[in-house]
Formats: sequence, C-alpha cells, structure tokens
Amino acid sequence: MTKAFGALAAHQKLEALDIARRAPGPHDVQIDIAYCGVCHSDLHTVRAEWGGTLYPCVPGHEIVGTVTAIGDAVTGFAVGQTVGVGCMVDSCQHCPSCAEGLEQYCENGFTGTYNSPTPEAPGHTLGGYAQRIVVSDRFVLRIDHPAQQLAAVAPLLCAGITTWSPLRHWQVGPGKKVGIVGIGGLGHMGVKLAHALGAHVVAFTTSESKRQDALDLGADEVVVSRNPDEMAAHAGSFDFILNTVAASHDLDAFVALLKRDGTMCLVGVPEHPHPSPSVGMLIFGRKSIAGSLIGGIAETQEMLDFCAQHGIVSDIEMIDIQQIDEAHDRMQKSDVKYRFVIDNASLAA
Repeated sequence: MTKAFGALAAHQKLEALDIARRAPGPHDVQIDIAYCGVCHSDLHTVRAEWGGTLYPCVPGHEIVGTVTAIGDAVTGFAVGQTVGVGCMVDSCQHCPSCAEGLEQYCENGFTGTYNSPTPEAPGHTLGGYAQRIVVSDRFVLRIDHPAQQLAAVAPLLCAGITTWSPLRHWQVGPGKKVGIVGIGGLGHMGVKLAHALGAHVVAFTTSESKRQDALDLGADEVVVSRNPDEMAAHAGSFDFILNTVAASHDLDAFVALLKRDGTMCLVGVPEHPHPSPSVGMLIFGRKSIAGSLIGGIAETQEMLDFCAQHGIVSDIEMIDIQQIDEAHDRMQKSDVKYRFVIDNASLAA
C-alpha cells in the first residue's frame, strides 16, 4: 500500500489514506514522488465545486520524483532518473488530436492524473498527494533542472505548461507586445516565460502592491487595471493578451487594448460566466477571444527543456502534507506567492 492524503467527502478535511497502485506493466514507469505542487483545480475538485468528484479523492497533478521501476518495454527512462508527471496520465492515442501530440484535446477524453475513470481500484485515478505513482511511459517527462530546484519545478507541470502552450501557439517572441492579466500561480509563470521568449511584457494587476513584484518577475511595464488612465494609455497596442484570471470579469476592458488582429486567450475557467463581450469591438478590429487548455506531452517537454536552459522555476512556498487544508484555504484567498508545493517526504510522518 502507498501512503496518501485525500478527501472522503466534499466537506471533510483531507486525511491520511492508504491507497493501492498497480504493479508496473510493460510500458509503465513507477515514480517515488518527491514534490507535488498544489493547484486551484485540487481545491475545486476535493470540495466538489465543479461537480463530478469521485471519492476518495487524492488530488495532485504537478509531480516531480524519481523512477524506481520500469516495465520491460520502456526504453526512454531509467531507474534513478528525475522525472515529472503533469495533468494527464493517458489518452486514446488514435484520434486526430492525439496523433498531432495534442493529447489535452483528445476527442475521446484524456485520462486526468486524478478523478478520471480507470480500471484499477477504486475505479478512478488518484493523484500526486501520495508517496508514489505508476504512469504510462508516454506521459512521463524528463526533468533536467538541478536537484536544488526540483521542488520549484513541480508547478511547471500545470501552471508552466498552461501558460507556455498559448504563448507558443500565438508565436510570442521578439517584437511582440504581450499582456499577462493576473499575477498569481499562472500569471507569474506567464510573465517569466513571455519575458524569456523575448517579448515586451506588460503585467496587469488589480493591486498596486503587486507592481514591484511583477517587475521583479520580468515584466517591462505594469498596469493597475482599476486605473482607467493606465488602461487607456495602452489602447489598441497589444499583439496578444494572456488572461489567467479565473474570476468573472469584464473582458471588453482588455479587448480594447488589442491591436487589429490581436488575440486575448483565456486560461482560467470562472465559477460564473463572464459578462458577454462586445461583438462590435471584435468585428471592427478583427480581434479574437480564444481559450487554451494545458498542453500536450511534446510541448510540455519543450517547456521543461526551455525552463532548464533558462533557469526558470516557479516561486513557491513549501509545505508538509499535514498543512494541506490550511494551504487550500490560503490559496482561495490568494495568500501565496505564488504556488504551494508539498514535500512528499512528510507523508511518512
């Protein structure tokens, strides 16, 4: 049995559990988990805020650890290697999206790292708030960061790829003016990555107190979005805006900042719908509002390699697993800079 932490019901605190993991099959990799990032999705799922939560629920999809066993057919990984697992552990592997390496858009539905149906007990996947995990080698990622950075690598497996994928898809780089809306777990990674890709980066925050933080992360300019004069100064000037805010808000204020043919990409899912955007503003500027979901395995590996080469990691606060309920509560209040990461060694306590 494997020690884990999870929820037995929506309104109960997370507690210590013993869970079963399958023995590694021919194409499987067994990983002892060293660190697991804490994502807003974890909180929403364990508290059944999105509906459909399967209990017991063991969340966690920002996983970094060490390979401890491999199946006979595995050639890409070796025992002792440092690896990661992100938001997916399987997909159909034969639809057009999977064939293009975009498993996150699997037309038959990808298998999430937790809360997705699976043949193994208890009938759904259990995530990274655990001592170990067994995953198909197709969904395991190489990590080349130095050992002292590994805890801060964990959030790259969700927050990193969620921002990297749209930045790459819309070809962010030198000569592009890019806005990042929201300076939280996702937004702080968006600023770091867009800056490293060579774009002119403008960070948007509702809080004056985050101005210096955003500059320190790599923003060239910072706009307090509640200040109409600061917003108006950037009207019609952005090639691309990455909007990481998950709360319902007025999208028109940011669409007005796009150039003709500019795109604003949403990566946060609000609890309540955004107010309907102005269609005229889109039509008269051939502007787009788009969305993006995490990233495929190939582009996640590309992101990890880029981050290793450029020394990029998340800004984190390390916690023991016994502090997870407090961390979820603080995360809901945005009281973290910028991502909690669990030291999974604490599961043995």
